[in-house]
Amino acid sequence: MKYYILFGPPGAGKGTHAGAIAQKYDLKHISTGELLRAEIAAGTELGMQAKSLIDAGSFVPDSVVEGMIVSAFDTIKDVDGFLLDGFPRNLSQAKDLDEILAKRGDKVTAVVALMIDDDLIRQRIAHRAAIEGRADDASEETITNRIKTYHAQTEPLIEYYRSAGKYYEADVNGWDLDTNRAKVLGVMEKINQ
Repeated sequence: MKYYILFGPPGAGKGTHAGAIAQKYDLKHISTGELLRAEIAAGTELGMQAKSLIDAGSFVPDSVVEGMIVSAFDTIKDVDGFLLDGFPRNLSQAKDLDEILAKRGDKVTAVVALMIDDDLIRQRIAHRAAIEGRADDASEETITNRIKTYHAQTEPLIEYYRSAGKYYEADVNGWDLDTNRAKVLGVMEKINQ
């Protein structure tokens, strides 16, 4: 089983490119954001707790997210692997994921980081909020908090995975979807040679 991580700040295009990667490499795309939004839409207790945190631009506790991911690993069988999007978000989650996979006799295959400037992140998130009506993308303060949180908590994972020899980058610092997709799939081809 292969385990890829799609990595990047909010608005980098993880959700946009994940489908193409998953289809080409027979992977199950697991988006923690989508899992959480499904819980919120269903009105579960977890969903209500998550909503208040997400609305404030904060992250949901690791144990909750990890439980959802382990459940997906346990129940989804007819794929060659998984593409994690939105997890891990910090060093603690990365180490927890290593432990989760080690118990299965597996490990992270590779990390593909979508590289994008902060100014373009702001533009893309505002654009996404307008198109999708996502409340978690609507406020400038929330967007700023999410970018700061990404730089503080998630960026340290670059060195963690680089030192393990599993880190790859795709420059998606533009608006052209086809160009960005070609760059992302090019990185995946390099990994899978």
